[in-house]
Amino acid sequence: MVTAVVICVFAVGLATLYFAWRFRDVRKFLAGAFLVSGGIQIYLYAAGVVVPIVGTDLVQTPDVSALRGAIHLALFVVCFTTGFFGKPQH
Repeated sequence: MVTAVVICVFAVGLATLYFAWRFRDVRKFLAGAFLVSGGIQIYLYAAGVVVPIVGTDLVQTPDVSALRGAIHLALFVVCFTTGFFGKPQH
């Protein structure tokens, strides 16, 4: 089961990277998604919320939320600058 999940995540990740590289509007959409996700993760860190991972006994600690929030905000900056201010491809 884990192998199937890893293969699916890898395939979806490659497809997302392809479309983000090729189409400027996808980078604009991803910029908004990363901004919201990063903001929520930083909020969960600031509030000290421990998030349970569905279907397991594992939890996401506030420190992990801070790391994920920082990564998502960095990805927001990359997608925002390339999506809105990058040179359009013809």
